[in-house]
Amino acid sequence: MNKLPLTFDLDALRSFVTGIECGSFAQAAGRLCRSTSAVSAQLKKLEQQCGTALVEKRGRHLALTQNGEIIMGYARRLLALNDEAQRALQGELLQGEIRIGMQEDFGESLMPGILGEFKRHHPGMRIIARVDRNRALLNALNDNMLDMALLWQPESAQREGKPIGQSRLEWITHPQLDIAALLAEGKPLPLVMLDSPCLMRSRAIDCLDRANIAWQVVFISHSLSGIWAAVQAGLGITVRTRIGMPGNLRVAGSLLPSPGNLGITLTHGQGNDGVHGARALLGKLMEDALLSAM
Repeated sequence: MNKLPLTFDLDALRSFVTGIECGSFAQAAGRLCRSTSAVSAQLKKLEQQCGTALVEKRGRHLALTQNGEIIMGYARRLLALNDEAQRALQGELLQGEIRIGMQEDFGESLMPGILGEFKRHHPGMRIIARVDRNRALLNALNDNMLDMALLWQPESAQREGKPIGQSRLEWITHPQLDIAALLAEGKPLPLVMLDSPCLMRSRAIDCLDRANIAWQVVFISHSLSGIWAAVQAGLGITVRTRIGMPGNLRVAGSLLPSPGNLGITLTHGQGNDGVHGARALLGKLMEDALLSAM
């Protein structure tokens, strides 16, 4: 009788994938709601099953070995199939209505895939979606007009939310706008910004002031689509993350001081316990899509 092929442990595969996505198993432990030692033990178990090392230390971060790269592709596919099977089994139980909100950066780039995946498995749920700026979404949560929202982390903790991660803020401009020449000539940096209050606008102006770089707001928009249109027209430079950045724009790199990172949170509204299952599943889809985009 032929020996049965090895069956990989899905929990070990999930610890492996999450550890690489987070950059460390300490961060992965927090995301998986386990201890760091438990996650490390899962990795060792997987490496024993594979009979080879899958990760190695490079500085302060983890990196895949050659065999680790091979296993990673299969691990993601196996986990995706496992999660899809779970969602399919729960699909008939999810009925009713859920109201979700996303900050503009996430809504334009991530929402189509998230909604399509959710609706494919849970056709009985009615989804009401709102794409807006942070303050408007926070107000809607406070007024019980949303069940959940994916937000930039506010400077002041107005509501508690689940931290999803940190996204690097970048200076984004059109390739034909010569930032180096403007700086060399001492001309004010032309800024394309959302109207106040805006977290990224404040970050941009603060870091320019600290570096004694002259600036001038040349274009103000009430929406992110207006910002992208103005930057693509070559009117000036803006500060956003790479999430949803149009393909014909570029990051200015080290020409300007870094505005730092901005946290991302998943925040739930009050009440409406009837959508608890839908919130959990949508939250998982949002988190996975966001981590893939970062």
